[in-house]
Amino acid sequence: MTTGSSAKGIVSWGVYLPFWRLQRSAIGSSLGSPAGRGTRRVASYDEDTTTMAVEASRRALRALGGERPGDVLFATPAPAYLDKTNAAALLPALDLDTATGCYDMIGSVRSGVAAMRSAEALAGDRPTLAVLSDLRTGLAGGADERDGGDGAVAVVFGDDSSGPVAAVAVGRGVATAEFLDRWRTPGETASKVWEERFGQEVAVPLVDAAMTDALKQASLSADAVDHLIVTGLHARAVAAARSAAGVSREAIVADRVDTTGNLGVAHAWFLLADVLDRAVPGDIVAVVVVADGADVVLYEVQPGIDAVRARRSDAGLLPVEELVTLGRDDLPYTRFLTWRGALDREPPRRPDPERPGAPATWRSTGWKGSFEASVCDDCGFVHLPPTRVCLKCRAIDRMTRRRLADVRGHIATFTIDHLGYSMSPPIVGAVVDFDGGGRYRCEMTDVDPDTVAIGAEVEMTFRRLNVAETVNNYFWKAKPV
Repeated sequence: MTTGSSAKGIVSWGVYLPFWRLQRSAIGSSLGSPAGRGTRRVASYDEDTTTMAVEASRRALRALGGERPGDVLFATPAPAYLDKTNAAALLPALDLDTATGCYDMIGSVRSGVAAMRSAEALAGDRPTLAVLSDLRTGLAGGADERDGGDGAVAVVFGDDSSGPVAAVAVGRGVATAEFLDRWRTPGETASKVWEERFGQEVAVPLVDAAMTDALKQASLSADAVDHLIVTGLHARAVAAARSAAGVSREAIVADRVDTTGNLGVAHAWFLLADVLDRAVPGDIVAVVVVADGADVVLYEVQPGIDAVRARRSDAGLLPVEELVTLGRDDLPYTRFLTWRGALDREPPRRPDPERPGAPATWRSTGWKGSFEASVCDDCGFVHLPPTRVCLKCRAIDRMTRRRLADVRGHIATFTIDHLGYSMSPPIVGAVVDFDGGGRYRCEMTDVDPDTVAIGAEVEMTFRRLNVAETVNNYFWKAKPV
């Protein structure tokens, strides 16, 4: 039942997993209790759901080529702000124009399904970007801390005018019920969970009903499903739903929780990206999200999948199979607790960072948000930060904008600062020479101070410099390639 290539569907995707992994054994050894095996992904001290959303989206748009989305839908249960649109920060970071609609869908894991469905519906003359980002935490020693994970996934929807289509939705099913299973009130950092058997008892029949409706809509039987993805924060309900789905054992997609942890709102689509890395045209992929009921989406893989994968490879993007092996897994548990705000440690004896002013930030949006340089039209000198007067030939207002956020560079020199204010000392500051011109001294992140070297290749990443008086100060840092 292959769908025509003019149908709207997934045309690109991007996955971002933080550099750091926490060994679950480190939790157990610190607290003196069993904590299981494997690792979970941990957002660094300078990351939040907004910065991870930017990084996932950059990857999705890099594979798409030069076309930009008309709308951005940002889903997260852990927003950096309330009463302010978090998706708006993606506008300059992704070099999008002001005609782009940016909207938040926040509060629950199920908001990710709403973002995906809305993005598909909105895609038209311009593609639509859905980005799902989560930062999972919990009480020290608890299941949420142990089994959770941090990360983001971005999915671009469009038609064949936006490029080859990888997969289209051919069936959907929904079942919703109001019952108390998992909840967190505003201001709380950890969720509360009702007795697990009750949640399983209510959720599994809802999954069955939603799956039945989706298969009926697609005129398929359960044995036609080639890849079954079932995710949710209720581990027992998810396991029971997998067993009751009626698909072959070989079709059940491994959840990768042992290496990444459960990525919450992003996890189902993280596994969908994993499947799309290897699926063949005609495959049916069932995505099941268990949260306050169940949502089921059946995707059919399209003939364009090979072209999409070729574009991803040309853009230097790695498959999920390789992504999950990258990063460092020696993060100390005490540092993890510090980054999460669960361990209140003595800060460096230095003045606290100052809150950035709203007018100054607005006037420098191109610099702070897009990491723009100005290039002299007369002599070609590249200025970072941008300026009106050329430092080389003194020409005035003869400048062209150049975005350097996506340009790599090399370390010209560096310093290691053990005294500066940082949640993760020491601070590594590097002078970076960018390919094609431009030099700037910036902070480095995701770096081992003992391995920094002159000449090392770096790339820019969107991070949080600090939080001052509840204001998140975002900017760009360099990290090793």
